[in-house]
Amino acid sequence: MNKAQLIDAIAKDAKLSKVDSCKALDATITAISKSLKKGEGVILVGFGSFSIAKRAARNGRNPQTGKPIKIAAKKVAKFKAGSALAKSVK
Repeated sequence: MNKAQLIDAIAKDAKLSKVDSCKALDATITAISKSLKKGEGVILVGFGSFSIAKRAARNGRNPQTGKPIKIAAKKVAKFKAGSALAKSVK
């Protein structure tokens, strides 16, 4: 499912216009992004939780040349599915 299909599904299920559904989805994504940028997690009970994880610096290899390279440390977004979502997928 892509973003346009998700907007259509939201509009149908919530009985909203596609424009309002798009605004709601964009606002949700923006709110989650801002929270993660601040270092705060987002927990949606039953659905899952978004958090920030730190990846340590490490050594890697350039796949084309085989030469070793250094990969810098960074923060990455992480999602863990909640129990209700996990059960619905089984």
